[in-house]
Amino acid sequence: MKKIITPILLSTAMSLGLAHAAEITIVNFGGANGAAQKAAYIEPFKKATGNKIVMVEYNGEMAKLKAMVETKKVDWDVVEVESGDIGRACEEGLLEKIDINKVGKKSDFMPEALHECGVGAFVWSTVLAFNADKVKSAPKNWADFWNVAKFPGKRGMRKGARYNLEFALMADGVPTKDVYKVLETKAGADRAFKKLEELRPHIQWWEAGAQPPQFLVAGDVVMSTAYNGRIDSAQREGKKNLQISWAGSIYDFDYWAIPKGTPNKEIAEKFIAFASMPEAQKAYVSKIAYGPVNVKALKLLDAKILGGLPTSTGNAKDAVQNNLRFWTDHGEDLEQRFTAWAAK
Repeated sequence: MKKIITPILLSTAMSLGLAHAAEITIVNFGGANGAAQKAAYIEPFKKATGNKIVMVEYNGEMAKLKAMVETKKVDWDVVEVESGDIGRACEEGLLEKIDINKVGKKSDFMPEALHECGVGAFVWSTVLAFNADKVKSAPKNWADFWNVAKFPGKRGMRKGARYNLEFALMADGVPTKDVYKVLETKAGADRAFKKLEELRPHIQWWEAGAQPPQFLVAGDVVMSTAYNGRIDSAQREGKKNLQISWAGSIYDFDYWAIPKGTPNKEIAEKFIAFASMPEAQKAYVSKIAYGPVNVKALKLLDAKILGGLPTSTGNAKDAVQNNLRFWTDHGEDLEQRFTAWAAK
């Protein structure tokens, strides 16, 4: 921990005016990401401010947040929210509006990291991961993922519409730049579900980010959609046979958000400001291969770390950015259609 809490980080933290102690609750998705946040943000913030922090894991359940806000019994202070949820949660009045001047300089952030109700926490990708010991050659793209004749075996996929529909269209020959333009039409959505139907007998669904590397290591599947950070974590633990094909990956942002009505809004803003500092984000990226949202942090990273990030030049050249507007507008209908399709 001494390596994380550098003099620069502490002095910058104190310059933010992080003072009186209180107890706040920070909610994230746990796992390798939660561990990286604890090391890079939570423990240093506690040391710099004297605030006690309770870290809670969840699986993105907006219903819990909604119940807290509606009953005015809010005991979450900072919540990590996926991009597909932040728009709807903001529209429904579940989140506080963010004053960017209280968390950092606007020019220091990637433009996509700033939302009316959130500040980017990190950039991550959903990728094609595979077990190199179980395939004769490395799959290069989503067409290969669908090619069970050339690459026999089960495929792991997250149980949900988001990303799977985009991957299905890419597998069916839609260029990355046109994915959302096609998916926005009824014919495009029908095409995506038809392509998914082809793969149905070979799919093993997953619902938690820890499952794809587990499935791959066990040989339950030969390839899987996966969060790049989970594969990176498995590789760090010695699972070098787990590898990534970056072509057609979908990169996305998770956001820090503040539940509407928290009594600790000021401290929550200061935590987000702390976690947005370049030094803190450098510490985070050293623990997990998710990209920083503060552009100044990139200058602090060496070439080896940069090469494993979703936003590095090589990894991002044929990637798709998750379309937040599309999923805010169409997500509910498509998820309902997916649920009905998967239950058949």
